[in-house]
Amino acid sequence: MTTARAVPTGAAPPTRDTEPRPAVPDGTAAPGASPHVGPDDGAPSGDGPAAPIVVVLPGRSLLLVAGIPGAGKSTLLAGLDAPAGTRVLDSGAARAVLARLLPDATPYPAYRWLTHLTHRASVVTVALGPADTVVVHLPATSPRMRAAVRALAVLGRRAPHLLWLDTTPDQALEGQHARGRVVRARPFAAHAARARATAEALATGGETGWTSVRRTDRSGARGGLALAK
Repeated sequence: MTTARAVPTGAAPPTRDTEPRPAVPDGTAAPGASPHVGPDDGAPSGDGPAAPIVVVLPGRSLLLVAGIPGAGKSTLLAGLDAPAGTRVLDSGAARAVLARLLPDATPYPAYRWLTHLTHRASVVTVALGPADTVVVHLPATSPRMRAAVRALAVLGRRAPHLLWLDTTPDQALEGQHARGRVVRARPFAAHAARARATAEALATGGETGWTSVRRTDRSGARGGLALAK
């Protein structure tokens, strides 16, 4: 299992522990510290299965799981192992609720806007609520969206953390076809362009304001995500 701690820039980088984790590790990350951009995590070694990415989120925290549509965000969160009381906000859950409420023949494009509105309203409500740890699933390829999430975390007295999934457009399209839901060509092209800019900014330290920044890819996402306090 890969264990990673959110540490500020200048501290010792996280180490990769390949032994089974007997207990939840202790970890600290000073809220407001400069972000640390960690190496790719969770990628399989040899022919073995991908190891879960383990992220330590002490105190009141908000983790944004972001990346181009089809990058593997839902795959990463499908087997989430998290402390009791953790709130996970996934647009897929909002879509499923609306699908049950609407007539069976209603096509998704007809209520896509309502899904997005419902999801974002839930993010705001829960981020400002009492839950200790909040996980937000959003593409967030736009700098403005990421800035809005950071501001929301601060408003809710939370440390903002980012887990970014680096994926090529071709890999993301494969992921979209695999899930049976493909983003329209023009919005997807815009996401792809912004995602490239985001990856460059993260690699060069051009994005600030996060307590920690972690990066992985689609193969790493297959191992799932585990959160610890």
